[in-house]
Amino acid sequence: MSAPEDLLLELGCEELPAREQMPLQDAATGIIGQLLDAAGLQFGSIHGYVTPRRLALWIKDVSRQSLPQETLRRGPLVARACDAQGKPTAAAEGFARSCGVSLDDLLILETEKGPVLAWREVGAAQDSHALLPEIASKLVTSLPLRKRMHWGARSDSFLRPVRWLLLRQGGQVLDWNMFGLDAGGESFGHRVHHPQAVQINTPAGYAGSLLQAKVMVDFAGRRAHISGKMAALAGEMAVTPILPEALLDEITGLNEWPVILAGSFAADYLRVPEEALITVMMQHQRYVPLRGQDERLVPYYLFAANLHSRDTQVVIDGNNRVLRARLADAAFFWDQDRQISLQTRRAALDGVLFQDGLGSIFDKTVRLQELAAALSPQFAVDAGDMNRAAELCKSDLLSGLVGEFPELQGIMGGHYARHDGENNRVATAIAQHYLPSGRDDEIPADAHGQCLAIADKLDTLCGFFAIGKVPTGDRDPFALRRAALGVLRIVLDAGVPLNLDEAVTRTLAAYGGAFAKNRTEIRSAVLDFFQDRMRVYFREEGFRADQIAAVLSRQPHEPLDARQRLEALALFQAEHAAAGALAALIKRINHLLRKEAIPGDRPIDPQYFMDPVENALWDYWRALEQPLHAQLAERRYAAALVLLAGLRPAVDQFFDGVMVLAEDPVLRQNRLALLARLQEAFLRIADFSQLQGA
Repeated sequence: MSAPEDLLLELGCEELPAREQMPLQDAATGIIGQLLDAAGLQFGSIHGYVTPRRLALWIKDVSRQSLPQETLRRGPLVARACDAQGKPTAAAEGFARSCGVSLDDLLILETEKGPVLAWREVGAAQDSHALLPEIASKLVTSLPLRKRMHWGARSDSFLRPVRWLLLRQGGQVLDWNMFGLDAGGESFGHRVHHPQAVQINTPAGYAGSLLQAKVMVDFAGRRAHISGKMAALAGEMAVTPILPEALLDEITGLNEWPVILAGSFAADYLRVPEEALITVMMQHQRYVPLRGQDERLVPYYLFAANLHSRDTQVVIDGNNRVLRARLADAAFFWDQDRQISLQTRRAALDGVLFQDGLGSIFDKTVRLQELAAALSPQFAVDAGDMNRAAELCKSDLLSGLVGEFPELQGIMGGHYARHDGENNRVATAIAQHYLPSGRDDEIPADAHGQCLAIADKLDTLCGFFAIGKVPTGDRDPFALRRAALGVLRIVLDAGVPLNLDEAVTRTLAAYGGAFAKNRTEIRSAVLDFFQDRMRVYFREEGFRADQIAAVLSRQPHEPLDARQRLEALALFQAEHAAAGALAALIKRINHLLRKEAIPGDRPIDPQYFMDPVENALWDYWRALEQPLHAQLAERRYAAALVLLAGLRPAVDQFFDGVMVLAEDPVLRQNRLALLARLQEAFLRIADFSQLQGA
């Protein structure tokens, strides 16, 4: 058998979107492994490469022949293989004939439906060179592409037009045809520095050959190069780059041969709020803003050019001109917008539709005034401030700067509010009320912003649920899952004891008479939606599914309280060896009470205790009750669980010493009432019967 050889596959194309490159590479490395396994080809490590103009895979030590593939074919039931006279049926003979064997050669296989006739076929090993072209085609068609493009007259599609193919195992170029192209043994270098073909003699030499052709094919290596060069240049300039991970990834995805340069702009533009300048540089130009030693922006920036120019100043001047035009727009709108106050702009919001069935943006601000003021005690902020912030929070949507740069909504509203003379609390609430707008965004840092942000998100959630715009499957066109997650993140990260049931009820009330007929159904649907989001959120935090179910089955509408109980429960289970036995004991109590349907407030009469173990349990509970309820009232759930765990010996003795379901109904009811008192205390934390192993 021939020794295994490395495999190289490359698909060359027009510029791939920067943000899609790493997901594409990750998908390709996963899919190729599955396809090779399915074909019976053994292989070693897989290395993925992606640049703006290529997706490539280097797979080490791919076997030259596939493993024999075994196929098990099932035929008719044995009971139907012979007729009443014991002769083979047509079905049995037909199955044997299709397998190319006699009836005597068939196997009997036990299945869930009973024994069946079967035949096990072992296919011959196949040459990898015959298998790999089809595997390469399956890989390309299996890639999860967000959008596909067609080009020319062909029906093929890909993320961008494909220009060349490469498929080589060891020294052999394989016969792969796709997109009307035949694979060769060549790649292509940098579009400017080395546009001609690059001969790839071995898969292992791929990255090195392209490096000579001015292409850094390894995304992680290119990313590290960019980061290092920018840090070095910033150090020389005595500034600090503003380079979030997402921006670094995008710059990496835009360049095959990154050269780091510094540009500049007129210092006068620094009078524009820095958020606007940063947005222009980062989101519109993919430039890296810089802060000086005083933490303020400086009139310089870094950028990556995708080539090495003989005259770098020409490249810098070109980028400066582009940025200057964008900054001039921002400065113009900043100057113009401040001539009209937010209060004056607000009336025009009545002509801006929020959503069919939910009124205008003006209508939304009216609802937010009522809701934000109602929620203010939860955040310990002034209701008057929240009313004013809600009144003005959407007015900046009509400003020129937000119209040109929608990413600045809210942020610019805060600046305009300060310019109009509004107090800092109102301005801060306006500036922060869209946060968090994404999974990685920070929550509002200020309680005023937190209050208005939750009011805004709740209004949107309840309104869209009321008109039937509910997320289904993967479809969530109005980002309602993100809105619900934003509410949960604010409540949990800021430690706000918000009751979602009360908050949703207040939100729907702010809609006035609208949706009055089915308000109960809307409320239930929104709360169920929050429950689903909480389950996902807590799972991502590392809690087990059974722990989450046990906690959310009780008092499920206070996210902060639910997390505190989850933390206490998880800690208790991790640190107490008897936690499983205690849960089993509680499950026994729950079972008895469920069968007998004893009300939790039924009084307990000690005069009916007939056995010392009853008195012992009652005395233990009486001594425990006051400190326990104090712990529960203060939400010190870990300490409460430790106290409750101390009940176990007395409860064990109780079950061993008495017949709970005594024939005497008075004794039976009294004993069940005692157990119900204990059950109620445990249920204040979680339903232990839902824990695994209970």
